[in-house]
Amino acid sequence: MDNWDEIRTAYQVARMGTVSGAAEVLGVHHATVIRHIDALESRLGAKLFQRHARGYTATEAGKDLLRVAGATADQFSQLAGRIRGRGNEVSGDLVVTSLESISHIMAPMLADFQRENPDVSVRFLTGERLFRLEYGEAHVAIRAGVAPDQPDNVVQPLAALEMGAYASKAYVEEFGIPEGPDDYPKHRFVGPDDRESRAPYYQWMRVHVPDNAVTYRITDSRAARAAINSGAGIGFLTRSEFDSNSDLVEIHAPRPEWSAPLWLVTHVDLHRTTKVQAVLTFIKDRVANGAL
Repeated sequence: MDNWDEIRTAYQVARMGTVSGAAEVLGVHHATVIRHIDALESRLGAKLFQRHARGYTATEAGKDLLRVAGATADQFSQLAGRIRGRGNEVSGDLVVTSLESISHIMAPMLADFQRENPDVSVRFLTGERLFRLEYGEAHVAIRAGVAPDQPDNVVQPLAALEMGAYASKAYVEEFGIPEGPDDYPKHRFVGPDDRESRAPYYQWMRVHVPDNAVTYRITDSRAARAAINSGAGIGFLTRSEFDSNSDLVEIHAPRPEWSAPLWLVTHVDLHRTTKVQAVLTFIKDRVANGAL
């Protein structure tokens, strides 16, 4: 393919969102990146990116091209391994994304996977943003809630994430433990800044806890954990977070209606590759043995 370098450049621009970021990944000058993008758009007769002050955003035509480019890049890597006689080994970059709230479980799990497969270079991405598998942003995603329904994804159930209500010992010493909903107005709660959050435990909170009792609001699970640990109020954490923190007190044990189903998600083009199958099997085995 005469213009593969240009396609690879476009793929990295889409991943990084900026010319400078793509240039750093590719090890070329930023002028080379711009030249490749201009040449590819001219050859295809279509705009692949919208330019704006913060960087580059793929157009619909760009998304089509980059979806194929991401899958092709990974398949080339697999092919190179087979040519070198290492087709059955697990090697190269492995990008996994998950909820931040289970990062304390996933990070050591992936480290164990890497110890068994030392030729793997792990990138573990967490956060509220959904990383786009169709653009090659991750090989495996662990997502919560309603089963993802993107047509090009392979979705497998993983587990139900147990959620309970907890507070720090310092909070309990000052405010006590509520005996039931009638006591909630006298307590302080840590809740979501997004009052329309679809998390089942926050939906429960909206119904049962007065809005003025939610005195500390957060945007992500890391901030929630820090606030609860600091004594800001009663809030929701995973059961595993409670089990690993002796300074927490259980206010309400996990309930089925608070649990969040977890899903393993891969893109159909990469699902059957040796690397992806290896890490999927590893994660499922660990979860089956009680990791979550």
